[in-house]
Amino acid sequence: AGFSTSFAVAHVSGMGVLSQCDQNQALRLCLGSTAVGAQYGAISALSINNDCSRLLCGFAKGQITMWDLASGKLLRSITDAHPPGTAILHIKFTDDPTLAICNDSGGSVFELSFKRVMGVRTCESRCLFSGSKGEVCCIEPLHAKVELRDHPITQYSLLAMASLTKILVIGLKPSLKVWMTFPYGRMDPSSVPLLAWHFVAVQNSVNPMLAFCRGDVVHFLLVKRDDTGAIHVTKQRQLHLHYDLINFTWINSRTAVLLDSVEKLHVIDRQTQEELETIEISEVQLVYNSSHFKSLATGGNVSEALALVGEKACYQSISSCGGQVFYLGTKSVHVMTLRSWRERVDHLLKQERLTDALALAWSFYEGKAKAVVGLTGDTSKRKAVIADRMVEILLHYADRTLKKCPDQGKIQVMEQHFQDVVPVIVDYCLLLQRTDLLFNQIYDKMSENSVAKGIFLECLEPYILSDKLMGITAQVMKDLLLHFQDKNRLENLEACIVHMDITSLDIQQVVLLCWENHLYDAMIYVYNSGMNDFISPMEKLFKVIAPPLNAGKSLTECIKNAFSPLFYSCCLAGRAYPLGDIPEDLVPLVKNQVFEFLIRLHSTEGSVDEEVYPYVRTLLHFDTREFLNVLALTFEDFKNDKQAVEYQQRIVDILLKVMVENSDFTPSQVGCLFTFLARQLAKPNNTLFVNRTLFDQVLEFLCSPDDDSRHSERQQVLLELLQAGGIVQFEESRLIQMAEKAEFYQICEFMYERELRYDKIIGCYLRDPVRKVSKSGASGNFFFPAAQPVHSVVLLRLKKCPPLDNALSPLVVQDQFLLFQFLRSLLDPREGINQDLIHLPPCVTEQFIELLCQYSPDQVLETLKVLEYCRLEETIQITQKHQLHEASSYLLEKKGDIHGAFLVMLERLQSKLLMLTQDDETELPLLENIEDTLMKTIALSNAFVSPETFTSRASSFPHLLDVPHLEVKKSSLTMQVLNNMAAFIALPSILQRILQDPVYGKGKLGEIQGLVLGMLDTFNYEQTLLETTTNLLNHDLHWSLCNLRASVTRGLTPKQDYCCICLQQYKRRQETADEIIVFSCGHLYHSLCLLSKECGAVTKGLMRWMCYKCNSSNKGGKLSENFSELKKGSGASLAQVSVSRGEPPSCSESLLDPQQIQAFDQLCRLNRGTSRLALLTELSRSHSGEKHGLLSVSHGDPATSSVFQNENFQLHLAPPPLAED
Repeated sequence: AGFSTSFAVAHVSGMGVLSQCDQNQALRLCLGSTAVGAQYGAISALSINNDCSRLLCGFAKGQITMWDLASGKLLRSITDAHPPGTAILHIKFTDDPTLAICNDSGGSVFELSFKRVMGVRTCESRCLFSGSKGEVCCIEPLHAKVELRDHPITQYSLLAMASLTKILVIGLKPSLKVWMTFPYGRMDPSSVPLLAWHFVAVQNSVNPMLAFCRGDVVHFLLVKRDDTGAIHVTKQRQLHLHYDLINFTWINSRTAVLLDSVEKLHVIDRQTQEELETIEISEVQLVYNSSHFKSLATGGNVSEALALVGEKACYQSISSCGGQVFYLGTKSVHVMTLRSWRERVDHLLKQERLTDALALAWSFYEGKAKAVVGLTGDTSKRKAVIADRMVEILLHYADRTLKKCPDQGKIQVMEQHFQDVVPVIVDYCLLLQRTDLLFNQIYDKMSENSVAKGIFLECLEPYILSDKLMGITAQVMKDLLLHFQDKNRLENLEACIVHMDITSLDIQQVVLLCWENHLYDAMIYVYNSGMNDFISPMEKLFKVIAPPLNAGKSLTECIKNAFSPLFYSCCLAGRAYPLGDIPEDLVPLVKNQVFEFLIRLHSTEGSVDEEVYPYVRTLLHFDTREFLNVLALTFEDFKNDKQAVEYQQRIVDILLKVMVENSDFTPSQVGCLFTFLARQLAKPNNTLFVNRTLFDQVLEFLCSPDDDSRHSERQQVLLELLQAGGIVQFEESRLIQMAEKAEFYQICEFMYERELRYDKIIGCYLRDPVRKVSKSGASGNFFFPAAQPVHSVVLLRLKKCPPLDNALSPLVVQDQFLLFQFLRSLLDPREGINQDLIHLPPCVTEQFIELLCQYSPDQVLETLKVLEYCRLEETIQITQKHQLHEASSYLLEKKGDIHGAFLVMLERLQSKLLMLTQDDETELPLLENIEDTLMKTIALSNAFVSPETFTSRASSFPHLLDVPHLEVKKSSLTMQVLNNMAAFIALPSILQRILQDPVYGKGKLGEIQGLVLGMLDTFNYEQTLLETTTNLLNHDLHWSLCNLRASVTRGLTPKQDYCCICLQQYKRRQETADEIIVFSCGHLYHSLCLLSKECGAVTKGLMRWMCYKCNSSNKGGKLSENFSELKKGSGASLAQVSVSRGEPPSCSESLLDPQQIQAFDQLCRLNRGTSRLALLTELSRSHSGEKHGLLSVSHGDPATSSVFQNENFQLHLAPPPLAED
């Protein structure tokens, strides 16, 4: 029980004495006596009412007493409230001081109503729940705080009860009514049911929530009252744990403290289900209520199920009050208290972890912190309190930073010191929106140190660029500009200026600074935003850009960026540059001003010989395409009124006058203009007028046959013009004629495709010089329209190709290469053309391979691997003709002549070795090539996989040793051959072959000394390995048989004396046909129960059984699989015992049957790790590969095949959970 000023402790020593202490552990009252203890037994339950004036005591022999805590007088002694002979397990006051609830060891629940009639105190008892319907072992009435006493649900006086099979929520008022019944599934019978109420805020309303726990699962049930007065209980999310609970206590609506069966406290956040802290309290020596649940004081007349639950019951030893949890030990009382938010912050400050303290305080400010204690009031009030504390920490942080700054040393050390701290201070000041603190007190402190001041100013940049800081005091802004200018960080300075509020800037200072340092973006921003002047910056920029453009000089990068089309496009679109928007009332005015400025006939300070429309001319010279794109976007925004139409037509006329009547513009620029005009004219609501004669002049200009310069550029410009819709401005027949005359084959292709004349397109492809030098990736387009003329043209072209043998003329060679490109695009499957749709004679494919051997011999092998339709004999002749040995070997192997393929590779190896002996300068790359060829040759020799070809494979390796200079030049290559020979040829034969060699037979055995010693070492190693393996296998067999014999002959001891399925004791059942089955795992069952769960089957006349609990709990969904194995004759347990009714379990000997053989395998898997033979094999593999090298054979990637990489072999470790302070 909990109360506000004192805590009552009952010493369960059989004395029946109750002591009451205050907060200073001073004894205030001593209630009862040893005589009462002798009569009533030990105190088993306590409860104090809301105003701490009355105390109820329940005793082990069933009596109940009520005490006055003010005077210490005994007010009531109740002996007939419940059946005699049962102990009081729980006694609880409700919010009504005249009503209490008690629960006895019989599992019954009673309502106690206290009355005073004519000065006589009485007590009336009413049974709420009878233990004959299910024993209740935990009760919890709903208590409401003073501020929640008016909650509509408190009028029902709710009571939660937990029995061994279900929980109930009932209302005591105005009449007894059951509001909810919640049965829980099969649980561990020894787990303790727990109940705890608390009011929580869910969906903007405060309602009681009931936490129900049993085992390792916590259920949260939300209780609500609807408008009709009915109570509804809804399930919330569950909390699944990895430990069994024996107590659940609410600290507040979000935080709970859980105690597990090994006496560890777990602080849990309810909403996130996060474990915040874990504490070991075994030193408390917690008092358990087992004796009362077993009712030892009254003779132990309780059920075994209730007694089993009582083994871990500690209901009366744990109490909570005001955010504190009290734990009663055998010799002392311990209090667990959550630190308040201030204490948690101060704890970090004492450790000088100021950054962590600020982060924790900010989590309190945002409302994201967990287990918060000490914050009261509404959200704004809580934030104000936390903000004041954070300001104190920030000022302290700034002072500490300046004091801890190193006085001596490198400047980089000081900069790093402030860079670690100053951004944190700035960040939290801005998060708290305390710019006054940041730019006054904090900045004044940082200004004391020049390094700290510079770091502070640089820290402001990211906040300014992200628009989190737009207003700065005049002094800070002035210092910021000077600092960036001194550091020569002008680009950063310009980016900051355009993001600042114009009222924070000294316009005169900023404008002078921008002009001096060519910060044109910032200058434009100041003029536009500060003075609403959009024309002056344009005039100044034109003065800067016009002279170098007219002189043909290159522009600097900053001028290019400032004069980008984005600037005047923003102005024409009514947007500010580079950021923001123009006020809506100024948008029409700005547009008109900018247009009038651009189309001025002469500039303000222009010379006498200045050309007309200087501003338009300058923009066109600067970037024609982008300027026209801006105009196109501007035309889209124009409304269809008379003034807009006049503006558009006027601009078009000016563009034509400037570009067409002037020879300064390139064909590409002129083409861009007419492409722009074609797009505008193609619009459905077009109102522009352009003389069609101008398009004819442009066509003449682009297709001029007398001018060969910029041929591809002219063709591309005309193509873009046609694709933009300008084709309607030309006569198509004349256009094709002029394009053919100018050799504009792409234009011809475009026109032929419109007319569906695909046969003409092939001619364009073959005559186009651009496609002759590049791979024809579009040849597949010829066959998309299945027209007969196209196929005819293709075949005609193939027939007209010159013969392949005639390669004398360069023209012929060029035609051959063109044919090769065409055939490769046509026949190579990697080009994406479906080969099933093409039916060509084999001679065409062979012609393609012949050309491939000439022009791309390195790609022949890869092409043959993907080429499907080719004749092997003819193709082999072609590759042999061009001496492509690898391709010939591949084709011979594909044909089935592996021996012939081997001879071809052998010949290639001999030729390369001969080149190696003749040319020493290219020894290294040749040697790598030789090694690659040698490995491919060895792989071919290993390709004989059938037993009848084993002899042929063994005979092929000595041919490799006959290769001249192999052993002379590089003994490592010889070693590779010998290593592969060892897998098929006996070691004595290899030695004999080496000694018969003329090179080594003349006494030059020094080079093979390591080889011979390695062979002898390998022999000794393999002999030792064989002996060790034999000993290991014999030892393992002996060990396994001994363990099996011991397992099948030992007696079986069941873990409990009741069936694990029906939970009935095996003695109580009276069925004569029933037997008792005991498994080696210790579980006990009735045979009929196992049969009901389909855990038994008859195999070969014998009944085979399988443990239901082990397979269902540990293997989940594999129960059906195990049962199918059981029917086949294999069992899941090592041994089983059948006993008759009423007799204790006894063991009978079993023979070694198939079930026990299966159990033996399972026993080996459980008691053995990775096989020692497997480990030894793995070690021998790495040892052999490193030291001997003779018999090393590749078995794939060791990272995937190594036993050390096996998941079952590796340790699975996890770091311990971190405990928060």
